[in-house]
Amino acid sequence: MAVRFSRAGLLCATALIGVAGAPALAQEAPAQSTGAGADADPSLASDANDIVVTGSRRRTTLQDAPINISAVSAETIQSQRLDDIRSLAAFTPGVTVADTGPASTGNIILRGIASGDTSVTGANSGNAVGVYLGEVPLYLDFKLIDVGRVEVLQGPQGTLYGLGTLAGAVRYIPNRPETDRITIDAHGRGYAQSHSDTLGAIGDVAINVPIVKDHIAFRTATGYYDNAGFIDYNYLLRQPGVSDPQPGRATAASTGSLGDNADYGANFTRKKDVNYEHTFTTRNQLLLEVNPDIKAYLTYAHQTTKTGGRQANGAGVLGTGDYEGPWRYLEPVDRRADLFAAEFNINLASIAQLVSTTAYTKQHITTTDDNTDLLLDLNYGYEAFPEFSSYANNEQRYKQLNQEVRLVSTHGGPFNWVIGGFYNRLRFSSTRNEYTPGFAAFAGINRPDDLEYISLVNSKTTEKAAYGEGTLHLTQAWQVTGGIRYFKYDASVEGGSDTPLFGGGLTRMPYPSTTIAASRIRTGDTAKDGVVWKANTSYKFSDNLLAYFTYSTGYRVGGVNRVVPCIQPLPAGQNLCALPNELIYGPDRTRNKEIGLRASLFDKKLQFTVDGYEINWTGVQVPSQTVNGAIGITVNGADAVSRGFDVQATVRPVRNLSLIGTYSYVDAHLTQDVTGLVVSQGIRYDAFAGDRLPGSAKNSGSAQVIYAYPLGSGNRVEANWATIYRGEIYSRVGLQGNGEAIPGYVTHSAALNYITNRFQIGLFADNIFDKYAVTAIGNDISSYNQVRTDVVERYYSRGVLTPRRVGVEFRIHY
Repeated sequence: MAVRFSRAGLLCATALIGVAGAPALAQEAPAQSTGAGADADPSLASDANDIVVTGSRRRTTLQDAPINISAVSAETIQSQRLDDIRSLAAFTPGVTVADTGPASTGNIILRGIASGDTSVTGANSGNAVGVYLGEVPLYLDFKLIDVGRVEVLQGPQGTLYGLGTLAGAVRYIPNRPETDRITIDAHGRGYAQSHSDTLGAIGDVAINVPIVKDHIAFRTATGYYDNAGFIDYNYLLRQPGVSDPQPGRATAASTGSLGDNADYGANFTRKKDVNYEHTFTTRNQLLLEVNPDIKAYLTYAHQTTKTGGRQANGAGVLGTGDYEGPWRYLEPVDRRADLFAAEFNINLASIAQLVSTTAYTKQHITTTDDNTDLLLDLNYGYEAFPEFSSYANNEQRYKQLNQEVRLVSTHGGPFNWVIGGFYNRLRFSSTRNEYTPGFAAFAGINRPDDLEYISLVNSKTTEKAAYGEGTLHLTQAWQVTGGIRYFKYDASVEGGSDTPLFGGGLTRMPYPSTTIAASRIRTGDTAKDGVVWKANTSYKFSDNLLAYFTYSTGYRVGGVNRVVPCIQPLPAGQNLCALPNELIYGPDRTRNKEIGLRASLFDKKLQFTVDGYEINWTGVQVPSQTVNGAIGITVNGADAVSRGFDVQATVRPVRNLSLIGTYSYVDAHLTQDVTGLVVSQGIRYDAFAGDRLPGSAKNSGSAQVIYAYPLGSGNRVEANWATIYRGEIYSRVGLQGNGEAIPGYVTHSAALNYITNRFQIGLFADNIFDKYAVTAIGNDISSYNQVRTDVVERYYSRGVLTPRRVGVEFRIHY
């Protein structure tokens, strides 16, 4: 039918922002002994609490980094069971990544910079954050196996990093191959989960093998995640097109029901724990070293994730429960990702280091979703067919090629510099086929395959940039840094759609054709260039006290909406297309001012970082809909500001006891009135200056208590307790257009481990008190219990927090 609220990627423009680590956590652990794997430099790691970071493209200790860079160490990743970006964000101030399950990477929001509605399905791509695996930009949630640390640069990072970095960059730093020793690290975890009939298990191993001493080495890290699900789909149609999706019809006196036991047996079947995670991941790296001045790293990584349904419920519609999805079809997701990379490091005398990185990454994602409620919500009378239901098959492909070359000065002296060039090409393609089993026969239409809607999109975005950054040390304590980046991008798209069951679509695509007619395919393109820059200064009052100030600007590339342009004049009948002013959107920009203080005092007994910021966001890219067909598009529609501060601290009041805390305050809101910014049920709602931005918590924090009891010979027993608080979140800008305030929640976890130099084993519990919490909203409350004639919609949904897990974990090092 004509209107598709979720077709062509409704809300596809949700801002996807980077994540920030917690320096206090990072400083808790010593630098890893993996040498190049952690980019370690023994001359820098003079204290066990100082880990080395390279986010500024230079090696320095975290304490001496003159910018707001954070690092989460391998020890913290292991002790807190941080498997991916979702779990990492729980301990990082100012960061929100909703727990939307394994079906997607996750929608990442940093410092409140988000404009789109919350979603129970998360996201698999984004260009507002620079996410890097080593030196390779990507947006994939490769598991945190054999990772030396995770670095986070908060605030716009456009001068040194590509892909926009509108609000920051995050870097996974993998351990490197070593040529001098064989190492084996094995890890396993098993657990029972509340509200689940299955057990969960995780296993991984990292192996380093020298091939030619001092010249060639190979390192591999491979793991399998069999995480238990806890959402049951108890009302799957036994025979679509024949089974009745709602035996108990709605009346004026009733909202209907799913029938009695006899109705259930005749129409439904069930599948338990559908939001399971089956992930296989592997990362393989070959080191080729001519000498210490000339080396290359060749990398291949692969990850496959499969799940069977959403991590969400139907908010009790038709009597369903907290951990029950009311949908009529299983909704499997299959995500496959591959990375090929070659990195060359060449020292040019004592002048500079040349770093060249070439990488190719690809994602292939196939999904199925229950499409019934989307079609019912259009109010086109589908419910006249008593057995009406619909499902959609979707396929998406991302192919990304990038090249970066930079020179980093090594000549010493009071002035050092970085210059480089960056190229990135991203190709995206998607198809969506919607089916309505049994409806064609019911309506007397010659379409035995019941194909009701079809669409395709192919787009390409190319970004080129040249950048440079210089630092002048005015004194041993005072430095100033300036950076600039020139960027240019080009974006093009072709796409089309048709409705094979109705009107002209039935004529253009007679059965068995599944090819969209050339007359329905349209193209569009756009291009833009610009400059971003950064100014930074820092002053070291002592070796343990540093203050810094940064002014930086960031951008996110614009693009072409993945919607077919309208034929002018509009033909009679249904039109699913974009008007000329709906075809393209421009870049949005941020201007960030922040000041921070980092300290390690009283012989490292107190460590803290305090950072305050103001981010002005202009030309905000916001999700909207086309006038014809209500297809999801992106427009530049608002200005906003985010102000806040982060506090991160570690206190060691007595030997072997550490107290670690984080707190973040984020006030992100519009700074102007915007007409028709929010669209709900086809109605456009105004938004106003002061309206809070969606998706992130105004208040959030975490607290940890870690106690280690020594047993002699390097052995110890370690106990830790962690509490995480996530405050209230808005599902929609200013709660306009049926938005909701998603309540905040508190969770607790604990672990007890016996640790030696060679192995550790312990018990753990996550979400100890089995807290039930809503993490995100799908669609809006206006569609809850919506009745179409005598059928109740199940369109509205709520994301659900992972319940309690209790288990055992071990690690072995050889």
